[in-house]
Amino acid sequence: MKDTKEFFFRRLSSEENQRLADFGLLILRLAAGLTMASQHGIGKLQNLINGNMQFADPIGIGVTTSLFLAGMAEFFCAIAVSLGILTRLMSIPVAFTMFVAAFIVHANDLFERKELAILYLVIFLTLMLTGAGRYSLDAKILRNRR
Repeated sequence: MKDTKEFFFRRLSSEENQRLADFGLLILRLAAGLTMASQHGIGKLQNLINGNMQFADPIGIGVTTSLFLAGMAEFFCAIAVSLGILTRLMSIPVAFTMFVAAFIVHANDLFERKELAILYLVIFLTLMLTGAGRYSLDAKILRNRR
């Protein structure tokens, strides 16, 4: 019991705090990025490939264009975020897509219908602000360049 209490209540060094924060960002990136890509993005890309263009046109750019952009954001950008490649930049299209889904497509729906889009929006906005952390391909590439 003492060891557990000590682990959770002792004062961590700034280096320990940073490592834990970076590990937390890794978990967040992997969970959000891979879930987004596998549960949302891949289906949209399959619809595009199969010619199934049944999709909303929430911002007036055309059904095919909307489906293409949402699929690209939800699959390719989400994979890039999960790997930590250009995380801040790649988070923007996913966050935008989730904003449109939550506040335009599902604007008149109950909260339960837009909850997942809002959760993804918050996660990808957070990653846009924080970046990928040290456990990412970006950090590895930057370390190798120095």
